[in-house]
Amino acid sequence: MKPTEQSFNSKILLFGEYSIIQDSMGLTLPYTEFKGKLTFDKKEMNAQFVLESNDHLADFANYLQQKIRSKQLCIDFDIDAFKEDIEKGIYFQSSIPQGFGVGSSGALVAAVYEKYAIDKISIETAPDKNAILKLKSIFAQMESYFHGNSSGVDPLICYLNLPLLIKGKEGVEPVKIAQNNEGKGAIFLIDTGISRSTEPLVKYYMQRMEEPTFREFVDKQLKPFANNCIQAFLEGDKETLFAYLKLLSKFQFEHFKPMIPTLFNKMWKRGLDSGEYYLKLCGAGGGGFILGFTQNYELTKKQLKGQNLELLCSI
Repeated sequence: MKPTEQSFNSKILLFGEYSIIQDSMGLTLPYTEFKGKLTFDKKEMNAQFVLESNDHLADFANYLQQKIRSKQLCIDFDIDAFKEDIEKGIYFQSSIPQGFGVGSSGALVAAVYEKYAIDKISIETAPDKNAILKLKSIFAQMESYFHGNSSGVDPLICYLNLPLLIKGKEGVEPVKIAQNNEGKGAIFLIDTGISRSTEPLVKYYMQRMEEPTFREFVDKQLKPFANNCIQAFLEGDKETLFAYLKLLSKFQFEHFKPMIPTLFNKMWKRGLDSGEYYLKLCGAGGGGFILGFTQNYELTKKQLKGQNLELLCSI
């Protein structure tokens, strides 16, 4: 019998980009629009994509092997089986766009862990608090291959497929998100059509954090803005949510210029000036998707006519 191939959904970091590095709260949701899986099936797939993905897995396997040998990866892992499957042509079949901030590397890490980790923490038992923290630590070690530095959150949500509330470095817990399908408001995505690499953007941010003034801005503005947005969102308090969304959007517009594609500056500022919608980064920024929030989605669609909008949820 052919073994079941486990698919892993992409994710959206709704709040907490960059500020979670400084122990702010974060809120992340599964995004079922995109997904990926490890497979040998090459039917109807681009041969070049399959080859490049297989080569990428080979590099990843070598990285994991080095981590295991130096005892930096604290799990029992069947690296030999992984390498054998790579030799046989396994690859990561994925609809998740790379460099768009929706967890392409996170889903891959989750898939590799699920298939090759020995005595792995199963998806069914993972919501236990200690298991979640252990998984987060393991995934941070694994995903560091892709970004140089990882919190482990992206693979964690791709693996668990649950909304997660991040409470600094030591606290992660599943949360329930209330759906309001009758609301006029919405959270939506704008596809910039621009792929980007996360690592240089994170590096730029970390360099800025060495500046005392910028660090104070992050501690006294960015972190509280993100935390209050999360609290208001989970409580369904739209008035408070949009008040802090405006502050968060304005902060990013003023202090995260390299993370906002130039073509979207005018659109970003128009939302701030009119109050009809607010834009914020989705993940590291620099391209990929931009997150939008509005209390009147139909009006916003008219205002942003010509843009590629995707409804994430009604609020």
